[in-house]
Amino acid sequence: MKDYMVKATAANGYIRAFAATTRDLVEEAKDDHNTSPVATAALGRMLTAAAMMGSMMKGEKDLLTLKIEGDGPLGGVIATANNHGEVKGYPFNPTVLIPANAKGKLDVAEAIGVGLMSVIMDTGMKEPYVGQVALLSGEIAEDLTYYYATSEQTPSSVGLGVLLNKDNTIKASGGFIIQLMPGCPDEVIDKLEEKINGLSPVTTMLSEGMSPNDILKHILGDMELEFTESLDLSFKCNCNKERIEKALISVGEKELKEMIDDGKPIEVKCHFCNKAYEFKVNELEDMLRKATSK
Repeated sequence: MKDYMVKATAANGYIRAFAATTRDLVEEAKDDHNTSPVATAALGRMLTAAAMMGSMMKGEKDLLTLKIEGDGPLGGVIATANNHGEVKGYPFNPTVLIPANAKGKLDVAEAIGVGLMSVIMDTGMKEPYVGQVALLSGEIAEDLTYYYATSEQTPSSVGLGVLLNKDNTIKASGGFIIQLMPGCPDEVIDKLEEKINGLSPVTTMLSEGMSPNDILKHILGDMELEFTESLDLSFKCNCNKERIEKALISVGEKELKEMIDDGKPIEVKCHFCNKAYEFKVNELEDMLRKATSK
């Protein structure tokens, strides 16, 4: 099954819903960053959530960034997405190893620890919108549910999951976001809560062959479900040598002079995709001239 997400409405427009499968893009991110199993699980959940949330943005150039920072050994995770289905991200400490939790599952909450979740929406205005909440659990889905309830006053149910094979390849990855619109009748809320409470984990549904469409049908199929859009998803980074060069120029003349005086080429890696860019001494000298001419 290719990576894609669907958008839908239900209950005469009182519910909006999103569901995604993200196995291939999480596999690509895992390989790019050489992540440990628990880092893969955290990064995969964040990429899946960011992809769905990015699709909610309206403008062609709008960007959504989802960031978790905690005091656990993972440190944090960042994921960025646009509304075209393109997403990228990285964990702060990709190789962290910790024991499984009491249920024998990858302990994402312990890896993240106590901290904050931030949602940053860049819509081209002078300053981006930033919403921030304390982490409830570090499990990410619960934290997003809390974020929506407190920062956006939108009652939501978020499900996210990443399931690894024994060789650490991705068996299943995906998620859903279901949100109640203002004025939603109590009977609709009660019915939805009953459905959500009886759900199997996202990765169980995906592993059993259910598609994002099937997941939403399973939850909302008897509530006037209407699919409104389908969107292919991919792990895509927009880095290039020119962007990295601009970043190097911005570090300042003193630092560039020190690199030049060292007399050796430097290698700079993109945080988001881990691609390496090499700059020779003469290129660094060109950058210094650009920096001094500003």
